[in-house]
Amino acid sequence: MRFFMICCWALCALPAWAAHGYALWGTLKYPAGFAHFDYVNAAAPKGGELRLVSNSRASTFDKYNPFTIKGSAPAYLSQLLFDTLLTGSLDETAAGYGLLAQDVEVAPDGLSATFRLRPQARFHHGKPVLAQDVKFSYDTLVGPFTSPAYKTMLIDVAGVDVLDDRTVRYRFKKPNRELPLTVGGLPVFSRDWGVEDGKAKSFDQVVVDEPLGSGPYKIGPVRFGKDITYVRDPNYWARDLNVRRGTANFDRITVKIYKDATARLEALKAGEFDLMRFFSAGDWARRVNGKKFNTGELVKGEFQHKLPSGFQSYVFNTRRPLLQDVRVREALGLAVDFEWMNRQMFYGAYQRVNGLFGNTACETHGLPSPQELALMEPWRKDLPASAFGPMTVPPSTDPPSSLRANLRRAQQLLHDAGWRVQDGVLHNAAGQALVLEYMDSNEGGVRTVAPWMRNLEKLGIALRFRSVDFALYQQRLQNFDFDITSIAYGGTNNPGQEFADLFGSKAADTEDSGNFAGVKNPAVDAFITALTTAKTEAQLLPACHALDRAIAHGHYLIPQWTAPTHRMVYDAWRLERPASVPPYSPGETWVIDMWWAKNPPGP
Repeated sequence: MRFFMICCWALCALPAWAAHGYALWGTLKYPAGFAHFDYVNAAAPKGGELRLVSNSRASTFDKYNPFTIKGSAPAYLSQLLFDTLLTGSLDETAAGYGLLAQDVEVAPDGLSATFRLRPQARFHHGKPVLAQDVKFSYDTLVGPFTSPAYKTMLIDVAGVDVLDDRTVRYRFKKPNRELPLTVGGLPVFSRDWGVEDGKAKSFDQVVVDEPLGSGPYKIGPVRFGKDITYVRDPNYWARDLNVRRGTANFDRITVKIYKDATARLEALKAGEFDLMRFFSAGDWARRVNGKKFNTGELVKGEFQHKLPSGFQSYVFNTRRPLLQDVRVREALGLAVDFEWMNRQMFYGAYQRVNGLFGNTACETHGLPSPQELALMEPWRKDLPASAFGPMTVPPSTDPPSSLRANLRRAQQLLHDAGWRVQDGVLHNAAGQALVLEYMDSNEGGVRTVAPWMRNLEKLGIALRFRSVDFALYQQRLQNFDFDITSIAYGGTNNPGQEFADLFGSKAADTEDSGNFAGVKNPAVDAFITALTTAKTEAQLLPACHALDRAIAHGHYLIPQWTAPTHRMVYDAWRLERPASVPPYSPGETWVIDMWWAKNPPGP
């Protein structure tokens, strides 16, 4: 099989050919026939158990179907039970290698991608993975019972053709360099999932039917409300495949559920589980200690990575009338004193987020380039004038800046927007007070928001903290029933159609979409289109920057903070790990996939 090079496939008339993987810009790190990924221990022993705590904000789970809208599925289920046509590597970006598919062929015009399935691929019940199953999975994911994010992400897929039992072709409405990776990364499940007495149930009724995937693990013992155990399939079809070598090393992976954060931390110290990832700088600095740390049984590990920083943010719901004026939103952002919070609350552990694409090639700085201006000029009336100037930088309180100066700037913006202080309370011309609600699913979140609330009081703005249980939180997010909340958006090195779900006008009116801010702007839609249709990286970057400027200068989000490391406590007496940390390792999933048990029992 020849090395696969994609050479301007939307423009060139060169013939396509099949290859062992697909790279967004044409270059794969690993050649055909490679033995294994560099960062795994290919000789890692199999066996033993990994005991985890759930990484989900949901306090429990009530279904095994991770794709339907209603309910909560167990943590890690999707990655452990469902294989995909292609799988990525953790030491390069924008590449996928054949997993279920033994090769992939992209047409010269970029309007289709054809995948040939491996004849040895099998579902958990022993039946082969066939092209009909791939089509069934796609049709189900874009059907009426799954998250609208799938429909948005796959909007440019025209359809799926079954060419023969082991050959499937995805057809695209227009050339899009990312689509082969997108469809290659979709979960594939059996047509038999949810079939009873020969009749298939409606997918929304497939709730606790055990999933029929083809991944390395199956569902084992379950105690609802307490824990779930995934058991390694000893007959896993891909156990000797190069992209799977050195992975799925634990016989059992048990995920425990703790509804209380304090109880979870104390359970870790007592040795009730082997690994826990930390997102609280306060916990990490002051409460991760005790006897088992002193003996070396429990170890605090900070693992450096090169992942995109993401754009964790306070999100304004601009569907709310009080938040529709960009000047009001900017004023609210000026009252956040990150520098004080980082010193006093976060132990200096964080860096400020700025923009959508931090720590990637798409990160935006300075003035717009001529290429960016060419994209932005036709939409000048739909963009803030400031978008054509320097890229935003979050307000700082480090000298020579100060919180006082920032609040004065906020006062001026609010005054310009028609707000006046009466008896210490900000009112508009209609006499309406500026009272907003911050929604969180964690009562402890008030500690982080309280400094912002106090600063807003100085402006005459009341921000009220509202804690709701996670089920109601999910429901209110799905219905866009909130003023302000906090969302930890993940970053990407390969921005594409998912941004239509996050910021596209159509998604703003679609229940359960990812457009929590309610962005409806034709300029944003145009920049997302330019981003998804870029044929080269030189075309992609200006589109990324234009989109970044539109969102940042629109003040739909208040940037929060990010850390350059994965903070994890692990049991060094029970766990071993590979020598190197892959640069794009996604936290605890690296442990799940590639670590192994010390002296595991049995073969």
